[in-house]
Amino acid sequence: MYKIVEKKQLNHQVFLMTIEAPFIAKKVQPGQFIILRIDEFGERIPLTVEDFDCENGTITIVFQAVGFTTQKLASLEIGSFIADCVGPLGCPTEFGSPKKAIVIGGGVGCAIAYPQAKALFNMGVKTDIIAGFRNKDIVILEEEMRKVSHNCYITTDDGSFGEKGFVTDVLKRLIENDDYDLVIAIGPIPMMKFVAKTTEPYGIKTIVSLNPIMIDGTGMCGGCRVNVGGEIKFACVDGPDFDGHKVDFDELSRRNGFYREEEHSCRLGGKNNG
Repeated sequence: MYKIVEKKQLNHQVFLMTIEAPFIAKKVQPGQFIILRIDEFGERIPLTVEDFDCENGTITIVFQAVGFTTQKLASLEIGSFIADCVGPLGCPTEFGSPKKAIVIGGGVGCAIAYPQAKALFNMGVKTDIIAGFRNKDIVILEEEMRKVSHNCYITTDDGSFGEKGFVTDVLKRLIENDDYDLVIAIGPIPMMKFVAKTTEPYGIKTIVSLNPIMIDGTGMCGGCRVNVGGEIKFACVDGPDFDGHKVDFDELSRRNGFYREEEHSCRLGGKNNG
């Protein structure tokens, strides 16, 4: 059993939780994730580790309460317990030895972008963050991101906060005026696709963190398969990080939409769905 020791609501749908998981906290690295199950009857859902504290033996997750399971998770309070928490899973991010990096987060993807930026910043890399949201009401982790970056640019689609426009607008401006050698993008599939398209002509190494349908997290089920450079990879064991210039984003988008009708009906009917 894993005890919830902290809970915050970051906006109307997004929650932060800190969980006692000392064995995971000792080993987890940026880019890795966990799979949790609320109780013995629940489904297993993958969530990236937003932060961790080895000394206190805790990990922090950030999630959007959009389906039955994530809504149930959001209803739990401090002192409650989660039945299962498996990890760390996936491969840690391989940063290489960059001198200047841009980390891009879209919406809830900022929860994954944050530990990436924090790691780079602590390595002494000049780290800029671009965080994109639909509007000011859903902006999350702004203060945290500013602490682990040299420059933090916030964009909103409607211009209600920060700069009006998309993350790619700021990205193009930055790479045209400075020599970056690494870009990391985490967020909606279209965002990652167009970030990769923006950096490709400049030859900048671009890492994306993928979120395909995932069940077991060990490469057994094949649900998380993705096409990278014409080869089939499994995000849970080969990723979740991949070369953004080689990912078939269109196929990834189609696969992620396979169960959209079932997910919608589960939300309406209260069935078990993350």
